[in-house]
Amino acid sequence: MSRANCLARERTVWRLAMQLIFVAATFTQPFVLKWKRIANEECSVSSRARALFFCLHSSVTMLSLLFLLSLLSLATSSSTNEQPRTFIVQVQHDTKPSIFPTHQHWYISSLSSISPGDTPRLLHTYDTVFHGFSAKLSLTEALKLQTLPHIIAVIPERVRHLHTTRSPQFLGLKTADSAGLLKESDFGSDLVIGVIDTGIWPERQSFNDRDLGPVPSKWKGVCVSGKDFASSSCNRKLIGARFFCNGYEATNGKMNETTEYRSPRDSDGHGTHTASIAAGRYVFPASTFGYAHGVAAGMAPKARLAAYKVCWNAGCYDSDILAAFDAAVSDGVDVISLSVGGVVVPYHLDAIAIGSFGAVDRGVFVSASAGNGGPGGLSVTNVAPWVTTVGAGTIDRDFPADVKLGNGKVISGVSLYGGPGLASGKMYPIVYAGSGDGGDGYSGSLCLEGSLDPKFVEGKIVLCDRGINSRAAKGEVVKIAGGVGMILANGVFDGEGLVADCHVLPATAVGASGGDEIRKYMSAAAKSKSSPPAATIVFKGTRVNVRPAPVVSSFSARGPNPESPEILKPDIIAPGLNILAAWPDKIGPSGIPSDKRKIEFNILSGTSMACPHVSGLAALLKAAHPEWSPAAIRSALMTTAYTVDNRGETMLDESTGNVSTVLDFGAGHVHPQKAMDPGLIYDITSFNYMDFLCNSNYTLNNIQVVTRRSADCSGAKRAGHAGNLNYPSLAVVFQQYGKHQMSAHFIRTVTNVGDANSVYKVTIRPPGETLVTVQPEKLVFRRVGQKLNFLVRVETTAVKLAPGASSLRSGSIIWSDGKHTATSPVVVTMQQPL
Repeated sequence: MSRANCLARERTVWRLAMQLIFVAATFTQPFVLKWKRIANEECSVSSRARALFFCLHSSVTMLSLLFLLSLLSLATSSSTNEQPRTFIVQVQHDTKPSIFPTHQHWYISSLSSISPGDTPRLLHTYDTVFHGFSAKLSLTEALKLQTLPHIIAVIPERVRHLHTTRSPQFLGLKTADSAGLLKESDFGSDLVIGVIDTGIWPERQSFNDRDLGPVPSKWKGVCVSGKDFASSSCNRKLIGARFFCNGYEATNGKMNETTEYRSPRDSDGHGTHTASIAAGRYVFPASTFGYAHGVAAGMAPKARLAAYKVCWNAGCYDSDILAAFDAAVSDGVDVISLSVGGVVVPYHLDAIAIGSFGAVDRGVFVSASAGNGGPGGLSVTNVAPWVTTVGAGTIDRDFPADVKLGNGKVISGVSLYGGPGLASGKMYPIVYAGSGDGGDGYSGSLCLEGSLDPKFVEGKIVLCDRGINSRAAKGEVVKIAGGVGMILANGVFDGEGLVADCHVLPATAVGASGGDEIRKYMSAAAKSKSSPPAATIVFKGTRVNVRPAPVVSSFSARGPNPESPEILKPDIIAPGLNILAAWPDKIGPSGIPSDKRKIEFNILSGTSMACPHVSGLAALLKAAHPEWSPAAIRSALMTTAYTVDNRGETMLDESTGNVSTVLDFGAGHVHPQKAMDPGLIYDITSFNYMDFLCNSNYTLNNIQVVTRRSADCSGAKRAGHAGNLNYPSLAVVFQQYGKHQMSAHFIRTVTNVGDANSVYKVTIRPPGETLVTVQPEKLVFRRVGQKLNFLVRVETTAVKLAPGASSLRSGSIIWSDGKHTATSPVVVTMQQPL
């Protein structure tokens, strides 16, 4: 069998295995927990890759085991099988019998036919990005429904979770500029950004409509009223607001309205924060307890906002997310921002991938957070090629709060604590409950609820290890036990990446090496008995012009792409560490229920914060270039991104301090001003994506689930291989089946959006030990809008690798006409089968 056929066979087997895992996980809670642990375990890239290859090369055994697992899960108990769960059902939309006045009537009839006498449990109907409905069904009912001739797919619902200002200035967006992206786009005026999140707090000044024109005439959305949210809460800035809770309540029962709002109002803070990052108005003064004092502004200050609330206390449910996509596109948004994610599954089982394809197909740009599973490899989520996947980087600002030890050593840390500090010049006793002296060992080391002995920690600073409970919750545990302060130490997996928090007591976060240094000091001091261990925390406020910056944030999810290794993910990174943005009035800045402090702006970190930066930039680019497609906008952002920091050196990885790679930052860090005029773009149509799915060995039915179209995967329609999707990056995976020489080719098409009569010449920076050739080496454009093709050939030789191991090499190809520069990463991965 040829290498190509072997790869295709393995890809198909792996996808089938993933589907079996997904089905089994849907119906067996213990398997769900096991799968989540496997998918999110804190292991290295090589060990994850080893596990992946074990699955691929043990395909027959794996499938047999998974099939047995799925049968066992279905046979565990009849009560489990008949317990209703939510399913998303795709329907052949155009086959509705004329006897039914609406599609909803047809759907209700379909449900009644499989469960006579029962009240249909219809949750949502979809008719824009997806055709069908969601309903609460038992497994038996779901299987019956699947047999109906007009049913294309029945997809089990999954629950997603959130991927929880100086950044405009850091990105080069300055209001005083007489030209540039803000000026050319009129600050994003009349573009609409739909934020799918936890809702919004409309009274914040970031959402005022002062000096804005009338609501765009194209807008069809509404402002849905509900608890503590009148329809008049919307204005010319916040022009639409909806909430979707049917999927949430179908699983969890009726919401507790004493802790959540049955309305678009935000009871979490996340949605308010992300919305103001994307399109907040200019507000001065803005700060969090005096930190980051200055002007707060979103990326597109004049863009209009529409809030779609889908996330609740128990998470964000697929049926609600898909309903939000459907409504947002129907309402008329131009950009969708989604800072939500979950475990990667094949695209036809992924409601976000399905909903986002429908949006992109309608010309709506979709940006999504890459996830906070870093720094481990294969942790990136939201990996569909039609979605712009955003990782997180730092900006040139931090909030130092250093630990001074009794031996005089100073350990660097960060904090946003805003209350009374520790007594100046006083050293406090420092303890570590993980030693077993004043807690219950492991739980005490993590400062879990009830784990600390007040007699041991009262009046002392407590060292807590990161993990299990939230960073701020650890401080509350210490405070309740009588501690005067906390030092939060990273574990080995977290490395040196630091996140500042609004702690409820004097506290700071230190890196893994800093934590080790503190423990070492405490151990030595305890043994000497001459001077018991002591420390204090010195808060230093806000520091700017930090070098190096940007740095890839430790938590930012990394590649390679678990579902489509030929597509480099994340696509780009944007500011995501310690970002100042609007915050609701009734939620404490630490997110702890007992925290009653009130602030107008909060500082948060996560790829959740990076994503809306790109959403706002996409709105600016769309306003400046209305004719650009979502793929063209992403291309402009990717090909103009940079990979060097403010020292002029390759960006670092915060977790290790080492040089970062394309698996960390994708094409690089966004550069808005250059993205406005990229010169060349790599455009992609919906039919190109269908060819990609064909070449990725998706079945015709599965392609229809994603695209709502009948695909033709015959040889004449296929583009050769999945890597030939006209993506702005090029990635190839070589599996070394005993061959010494290996090669691959890519066909790319670029469109001239720069100047007429321009000539672009290529510069090749090949990956190590790899030959890269480009034909032709010169592209001559006569007019704007002209398209030209080029061929990239990648050749390399096998390298010595242990079974199951892999090796990454990266380079780039650069097209330039002397004025514009379009850079595409070239990534070569060598893998040794088991």
